[in-house]
Amino acid sequence: MKSSIVKRSIVVAGRKTSVSLENAFWSGLKEIARGQDTTLSSMVAEIDTGRREGNLSSAIRLFVLDGLRSRSPTFAGVRVLANVTSDMSAENHG
Repeated sequence: MKSSIVKRSIVVAGRKTSVSLENAFWSGLKEIARGQDTTLSSMVAEIDTGRREGNLSSAIRLFVLDGLRSRSPTFAGVRVLANVTSDMSAENHG
């Protein structure tokens, strides 16, 4: 499976930086920013300030994942686990 990671430039706290994210994470980040009525740059600046370790791209992925978890009470439930194991099974047999 080909990776859909795309490198994007963004201005964070007055400086231009690049982040490499899959399209799904970039879309999720934009959706969260719209929902919080803030700009992408402001949101990424907050993520950047709050991260303790790792690179900015990883911090953004974790932020989007946390956002998904907070919206979906079944995220860590059986239904999701069943989907993951089903996907893994398909990969092993495909």
